[in-house]
Amino acid sequence: MRGLAHRGNTVAFGDYGLQSLEGGWLSAECIEAGRIAATHFVRGEGRLYIRVFPHKSVTAIPAETRMGKGKGEPEYWAAVIRPGQILYEIAGLPENAARECLARVAYKMPFKCRFVARRPSVGG
Repeated sequence: MRGLAHRGNTVAFGDYGLQSLEGGWLSAECIEAGRIAATHFVRGEGRLYIRVFPHKSVTAIPAETRMGKGKGEPEYWAAVIRPGQILYEIAGLPENAARECLARVAYKMPFKCRFVARRPSVGG
């Protein structure tokens, strides 16, 4: 996974977002852990947008299995993340609450993330 994210690298739906600074695979379990952490903090007040989806199946064969016999069974599902991609967005909260909420989500992520705000629209 070389290069930076060209798509999905701006805050589109909410007011604030959580942007990845490193690349890698983000498992479905990590995405769900971030969702739970955010919804517990928000408590129905704001709106949470999840911008990543685990499309990639990661397979593994059992230990002590001989060579051959085909590809292994899917072990888990993962989202392919590039640096600069927005992972989560949040709307309807003041900035300090959104910053605190996304800091709790960033703690669950397996790579470094940063808090970003929506840029004001150009020309009106």
